[in-house]
Amino acid sequence: MPAQTTPLLGCIADDFTGATDLANMLVREGMRTVQTIGVPDSAPQDVDAIVVALKSRTAPAAETVADSLAALGWLRQQGCRQFFFKYCSTFDSTPQGNIGPVTDALLQALGSDFTIACPVFPETGRTLYRGHLFIQDQLLSESGMQNHPLTPMTDPNLVRVLQQQTASRVGLIGYPAVSRGVEQIRAGFDVLRRQGVRMAIVDALENQDLYAIGAACADLPLVTGGSGIALGLPGNFVRAGLLDPQQGAAAGELPAVEGLSMVLAGSASKATNAQVKAWMEKRPAFRIDPLALASGEPVVAQALAFARQHLERQPALIYATTTPEQVKQVQAELGVERAGLLIEQALADIAAALLESGVRRFVIAGGETSGAVVKALGVRALRIGAQIDPGVPATASIGTTPLALALKSGNFGSIDFFEKALRHLGETRL
Repeated sequence: MPAQTTPLLGCIADDFTGATDLANMLVREGMRTVQTIGVPDSAPQDVDAIVVALKSRTAPAAETVADSLAALGWLRQQGCRQFFFKYCSTFDSTPQGNIGPVTDALLQALGSDFTIACPVFPETGRTLYRGHLFIQDQLLSESGMQNHPLTPMTDPNLVRVLQQQTASRVGLIGYPAVSRGVEQIRAGFDVLRRQGVRMAIVDALENQDLYAIGAACADLPLVTGGSGIALGLPGNFVRAGLLDPQQGAAAGELPAVEGLSMVLAGSASKATNAQVKAWMEKRPAFRIDPLALASGEPVVAQALAFARQHLERQPALIYATTTPEQVKQVQAELGVERAGLLIEQALADIAAALLESGVRRFVIAGGETSGAVVKALGVRALRIGAQIDPGVPATASIGTTPLALALKSGNFGSIDFFEKALRHLGETRL
């Protein structure tokens, strides 16, 4: 099979770790994948899929739509044959969007009348049944996501949630149809289209459902969902003779990166809190206090002094992670936006200074944190490597200063993720 010269799949992700999560799935299925930080100036070479990472999950809807359309326009220029809009597997959004408004805009730009919405990711416990999203054995509204500081999710019925965000009609492909396979799913699409439905929530419980849904979407110009649904998309290109099925593991090969290592955590999620606690039982850590930052204390300088005490001997953790209750207290005093920006800027400043000190391997927890840190490090594109934990691959920067990065969504990863990720990136002093 001749080498693919133009990318096949063009993806738009609404945050940085979500983009990495999606790219991980594509690499697992044999697609050579590059993730860009925003819309790039130049096109990557020798890739099958491109994921454009935006910072748009909590931005105003009009801004998010404009950014997403800009990404779509660039991806179309690269020759992509199908497009994917990726959002969180917990359907993070507000009644105003941004999932509905972006989907509407992308459909219109592509001249398409129908797409799906499927945030399912069984490997991390996200499943959909009768249109209701479950996190492990709990409904979305009882999973802790109802307390999210920026996008609280209080309704597990995704048909209802999405319908609040769009004037387009929203329907459902229920599990009985999904469980009967590709042709039944396609038949469901046809029925909904005749009813005037433009967006269909699609149930799924297992990976085999995602492969079937993906196959049913082969002819859709636009697919939307969480990273899980991407499992079923590469196979369409293989069956069409456009993707070499022999690429396999080679799609995730990365160059070795030498240098020092550091862990930075800004997420307040339950999983990241547990990972921080586990790290602190054995290894050094320094907490960023947003109230101290706000009062003008030299917190960044203190964190850097702490890091430099430990760097030559072992990796250390700098974190702003805290409990949801403490987050609410800080937000009440500083305001939601200011509290988040203070933490992001502090961790970004710390990362930039650590780069000057010889740190070349970074493990970063939290989508907003990852976006701020990657920008501060001057990274514009990432080559995606093998999976560390479900939803989190190793990555390597594309540019003059090679960096090894693990960008973790707040709720992802095992309790020992930080150590596991550092080993995967090449750290041997653990």
